[in-house]
Amino acid sequence: MNYAYDAKALKDYLVENRQEFEDKLLSEAVNVRDKIEYIHLIGNINLLENAHLLILYVIEERESEVIEFAKKEGEIWAKFQLTLAFKLEWLHAIRRTLWMFLHKFEIKNNRQSNTDNFYNLESRINNQIDQFLNCFFISYSEFKDSLIEEQNRIVEHLSVPIIPVTTKTCVLPLTGPIDAKRARVIMEKVLTEISYLKIQTLIIDLSGVAEMEPDVIDQLKKVIDGTVMMGCKAIISGLRPEVVKNMILLGITFENQANIVASLEQALKDYLSR
Repeated sequence: MNYAYDAKALKDYLVENRQEFEDKLLSEAVNVRDKIEYIHLIGNINLLENAHLLILYVIEERESEVIEFAKKEGEIWAKFQLTLAFKLEWLHAIRRTLWMFLHKFEIKNNRQSNTDNFYNLESRINNQIDQFLNCFFISYSEFKDSLIEEQNRIVEHLSVPIIPVTTKTCVLPLTGPIDAKRARVIMEKVLTEISYLKIQTLIIDLSGVAEMEPDVIDQLKKVIDGTVMMGCKAIISGLRPEVVKNMILLGITFENQANIVASLEQALKDYLSR
C-alpha cells in the first residue's frame, strides 16, 4: 500500500513531541481534562497513555489491534459506568490533535500532499478512528446489557425469597406488586426449590400483596397446582380483602388446592407445632 507519509518517521515524530501532543490534546478536550485523575482512579484507565497507543495503531494501520483495543475499552467503561460523553469528547479531541500534528509533520519535512493523497490519507485514518468508535460502543452496549441481565436475575431471585423454617417447611413471603413476569419467576423458583430442598410444606404469605390482576391470580393458582403436584402441601396465609374480592368476582378459589389461614403467625403456629 502506498503511504502518503512515512509511518515510522511520523511515529518517531509523535514520540519526540509527546508532551506537546498531550498538552494540545488536553486543550482540545475541555470537559475531560479535569476528569483525567477521576477516570484513572475509578477504572484504572490512563487516558493519555491510551490515546498514544490508539494513535500508533492508527498511523501504522494495525486494524486488528484497533478493534481489540476498542472492545476492551468498551467493556471497561461499561463495567465502571463511566460517562460516555467524556469518551466521545476525548476521541474527537484525539482525532483533531492527530490531524494538527500530521500537518506539522508535513511542514517540518517540507512536504505537501496533493489532493488525491490527502483524501486517501483522510479516508484511511478517519476510517480507523470511526472503526474504534463503532467497536467501542458495540462492546460497551453488549457488556452493559449483560450486566443489566445479570442484575435482573439477581433482583428476580431476591423477589422470590423462599425461607426454610425447618428441614421440610419453608415460607415464601411475597410483597409488593406481582405482574405476569414476576408470577412466572415465582412459578419457576417454587418448583425448583421444592425439588432441590425436598420441601414438604410451603407457606405462601400474601399479606404484603395489596392487589393482583386477574391473570396474575390465575397464574398464582397454577403455582399452587404445581406445588401440590410436586407432593408439597400448600398453605396460603394473609389474603387481603382486595385480593379476595377479585378472586370472588373471577370465581377462583384456592380451597381445593391449599389450606388457607388468616396470617403467617397462625400458619407457623399451626404447622410448626405438628
